[in-house]
Amino acid sequence: MKDYQVNDDGYYGEFGGAYVPEILYGCVEELRKNYLPIIQSESFKNEFDGLLRDYVGRPSPLYLAPRLSERYGCRIYLKREDLNHTGAHKINNTIGQILIAKRMGKRRIIAETGAGQHGVATATVCALMNMECVVYMGKTDVERQHINVQKMEMLGATVYPVTSGNMTLKDATNEAIRDWCCHPSDTYYIIGSTVGPHPYPDMVARLQSVISEEIRKQLSLQEGRDYPDYLIACVGGGSNAAGTIYHYVNDDRVKIVLAEAGGKGIDTGMSAATIQLGKIGIIHGSKTLVMQSQDGQIEEPYSISAGLDYPGIGPEHAMLAKEGRAQYVSITDEEAVNAFEYLSRTEGIIPAIESSHAVAYAMKLAPTMDKDKIIVITISGRGDKDVAAIARYRGVDIYE
Repeated sequence: MKDYQVNDDGYYGEFGGAYVPEILYGCVEELRKNYLPIIQSESFKNEFDGLLRDYVGRPSPLYLAPRLSERYGCRIYLKREDLNHTGAHKINNTIGQILIAKRMGKRRIIAETGAGQHGVATATVCALMNMECVVYMGKTDVERQHINVQKMEMLGATVYPVTSGNMTLKDATNEAIRDWCCHPSDTYYIIGSTVGPHPYPDMVARLQSVISEEIRKQLSLQEGRDYPDYLIACVGGGSNAAGTIYHYVNDDRVKIVLAEAGGKGIDTGMSAATIQLGKIGIIHGSKTLVMQSQDGQIEEPYSISAGLDYPGIGPEHAMLAKEGRAQYVSITDEEAVNAFEYLSRTEGIIPAIESSHAVAYAMKLAPTMDKDKIIVITISGRGDKDVAAIARYRGVDIYE
């Protein structure tokens, strides 16, 4: 079986690398030299595992959804990352990276955020570790996710609304990188997804791999085998997807399907389905697939989901798509909202609108499967933050 992990030069096949300005070369190189020795040290493992257990509340449940399974006739499990402290998978990564930052002597943490989940997770752990925290968030996302902005500020973070571009995740990332350029010596940039220059994609995937590590153990206990037939997750930059598939990517018994944000449709000009629409380019220090015009200008993505409207994708995902190891599907806003409502009413679980893209594809796939087949869907976050936006999408005059 082919090995799909990153190589020693920081590439997944032809994708990846570290394309950074000279002023940041030292920062990226310092991190590259230190991240593996730190992550593999016993002191890091003990502190990281202890915080995941006692602070985050891991392991997160692997829940056999009875009504979904009954309706569709196969066994559908939900990996409940929504039950983590702060309500999403993001805190797995932020705890790990802040522990790395402390061991590297950094005193100031900066981050970008889209839906706000990564920003809240970063602010949470900075409060725990008594570290200065600055979060960049597009003004569009500030307006549609302002509850998360209030959370970040309550936790002691400074939140800067970004007004460049279309004022979403891409633009927040640009501003965070500018900040890092100005403060390279004392500042650590926590990237929230498997994007950016090497070693970030590999480091974030490793820190999120606790998701698939737990799935293996939990399935073994519940089903007598440690692998599903299908793994399904949503994908924007790709961190929850990378964590979901980490221990299965080299296992050809497991089919992998990852759901992108199709927006209003991939042919409408209002989409964020990078695998479907992207071409090879450079974005935020990494060679990957990028939504871009014919003259190479990055195009503005669109999705109802603030956490998926990114015009690039992690280099691992670009490689997996090219190699055919994973299938990447486009889910529209309407399909995601229908899945959001259906899971809420059927299982009493309100998923993040990001995760709802994965649920929507599972609802298409499950009717084609035999009764003894197993699907695992990662519910990457909870949907409290999305309730008002979904109500407005359905035409309800509601204000938070």
